[in-house]
Amino acid sequence: MASTTHDSDKLRLGVNIDHVATIRNARGGRHPDPVRAALAAEEAGADGITAHLREDRRHITDDDMARIRAAISVPLNFEMAATDEMRRIALGVKPNACCLVPERRQEVTTEGGLAVAHEQRALAGFITDLRDAGIRISLFIDPEPREIEASASLGADIVELHTGPYCHAAVAGDPERVAHELRRLVDAARFAHEAGIEVHAGHGLGFETVGPVAAISQMRELNIGHFLIGEAVFVGLPAAIRSMREAMDTARHATKTAPLARTETAA
Repeated sequence: MASTTHDSDKLRLGVNIDHVATIRNARGGRHPDPVRAALAAEEAGADGITAHLREDRRHITDDDMARIRAAISVPLNFEMAATDEMRRIALGVKPNACCLVPERRQEVTTEGGLAVAHEQRALAGFITDLRDAGIRISLFIDPEPREIEASASLGADIVELHTGPYCHAAVAGDPERVAHELRRLVDAARFAHEAGIEVHAGHGLGFETVGPVAAISQMRELNIGHFLIGEAVFVGLPAAIRSMREAMDTARHATKTAPLARTETAA
């Protein structure tokens, strides 16, 4: 998110707090407060906070974004659709990074990556305005070469690779599909890194799926939210974050000490 270091070995964890607001909004009022969740995540070791201000405000609100930005000391990653309204709000909030995502009103959650190659002309001016304000640009994309090429041509600082299909295959117990989707992520991460773009990933990751993604050597950050908020119901948010941090670090350490094993896993 806000880091400008591309060669660090540390894999950062961005915690998405959207669904703390989902719980709050289910009943109204102010509890549980996503700002409190952001501060708890930071204290537990999160390297950044992610929040998605949707056009329909189904969870995070405008006020939440302003309060989170004022409260935290780690970077804020502002997820948003590429609309004039969201650009105006982002320029007011001044997050460390804006992650542009596709958004449809009827979707339960983000269903796929941004069609950067198709929307390149429309995105160009939008991105320029944010970059001129000192905001890093992240594009949430499917792990496809053409989307990475388009992201590079737009001058994106970051691509966040969509891990949903990989996670869905893992949950379904389909090892061939898991291997296929993981290979797509590995190849995309390498391609993006070679293009000079910082590589992040996210969507659907949990304790059982995070390891192979964390082991991808070019990966610099994982953004995880729904799973951590769900796990927090049982163990608390700090404990859930610490366990995820441990799983990521274990996979990362294995990458350094057993490169052959890493290659076999990714194949």
